[in-house]
Amino acid sequence: MTKLLSVLRTKYPGISFVPKDSFYWSPRTSTVFYVPEALEGANGQWSLLHELGHALLGHSNFKSDFGLLKLESEAWVKAQKEAKNHTITIDPDHIEDCLDSYRDWLYQRSTCPGCLSSSLQIEPRKYRCFNCNNLWNVSSSRTCRTYRKNQKASVIEAF
Repeated sequence: MTKLLSVLRTKYPGISFVPKDSFYWSPRTSTVFYVPEALEGANGQWSLLHELGHALLGHSNFKSDFGLLKLESEAWVKAQKEAKNHTITIDPDHIEDCLDSYRDWLYQRSTCPGCLSSSLQIEPRKYRCFNCNNLWNVSSSRTCRTYRKNQKASVIEAF
């Protein structure tokens, strides 16, 4: 076990830290999951601090794709503050690379499959194009390939 993990377990007894095959925060169980072998490197420690950031901010659910991006950004800010307490500096380029993966995901989901305009989310799994009024559904998964399923617009609404 790394020194950082040991210190975090002591400092935050209300949060469980459990080894797993990926890094993530579970608000349901108040658990930060981490990849043990990754903690030996800087990226692993940064990921651990990022997931701790979610925990410390009380992140649980998000209502929109943009809301998820906002939570991710907030968790990185919190991770940077926590890192300073452990004389760790998180590379800002690493943070931007991580956030870019969410930005790319959001862009893919929000691109109209009909006219390729960027559009707005109107429901948790539904987008509407303000250019051609096309409707489409997206997967609820944040980790799988982006699929956009067209849906006919039944009523033309003004924005």
